[in-house]
Amino acid sequence: MGDMRLIVAGAAGRMGRALIQLIAASEGVTLVGALEAPQSEAIGQDAGVLAGCGALGVAIGADALRAVVAADAILDFTTPRASLELAGLAAQARIVHVIGTTGFSAEDLGAIAAAAHHAVIVKSGNMSLGVNLLASLVEQAARALGPDYDIEILETHHRLKVDAPSGTALLLGEAAARGRGVALDAVRRGDAHKGPRKSGTIGFAALRGGSVVGEHTVIFAGPGERLELAHKAEERGIFARGALHAALWGRGKKPGLYSMADVLASSVARQG
Repeated sequence: MGDMRLIVAGAAGRMGRALIQLIAASEGVTLVGALEAPQSEAIGQDAGVLAGCGALGVAIGADALRAVVAADAILDFTTPRASLELAGLAAQARIVHVIGTTGFSAEDLGAIAAAAHHAVIVKSGNMSLGVNLLASLVEQAARALGPDYDIEILETHHRLKVDAPSGTALLLGEAAARGRGVALDAVRRGDAHKGPRKSGTIGFAALRGGSVVGEHTVIFAGPGERLELAHKAEERGIFARGALHAALWGRGKKPGLYSMADVLASSVARQG
């Protein structure tokens, strides 16, 4: 089996450039496509030069259909609208689609699930292996501690972050809700909540400022004690490495909608 042929969507963005740098430095993978919006000033530039790792002979383009024909996987940190288009193309081409985009609506998620009938889609609010391990620990803690412990999820990101709570905060909230055997939507406490806290709810707080890559803390506040589980991202390379790991993991898998928890579980099983 030859190198896995990869497309980076959102190639001119911070995550896109981090992915291109990682692919250029990794064995067993080759960059065959780099995508950006048609109006992007990066169109026509060499993806490697833009990413700061030297010429790779891959020009950034806007024709996703043309790129997908020659690829085995798409690495996608873009926008919900772009990700939906790419999911449809991945389904047609029967290739792997790694989605790190956040901010999807319920309707968007339904469309992605439909595309996963024909494509291997690995979707996560956070591609970091450490964050997904944290989610597993949060689920275990929520199950063990029960409703007597209030759960608050605090997240901090750079000033340009658009969605709030972050996709990672929601991922952790879902893990906490699973631990309690409830749906997050049923117990999520609104950002503008006033008055006494209702037992069993899960709250979120979002901070924005500076250049923070991402920090998440899950607080279990109980009678007379407090447990905090936290993750701090120090550089975007961790997300790029997780996304590349997910793409390689997905090669040869049956079509379906997977998460980074699936990727992590498989890695742990191999090590065991």
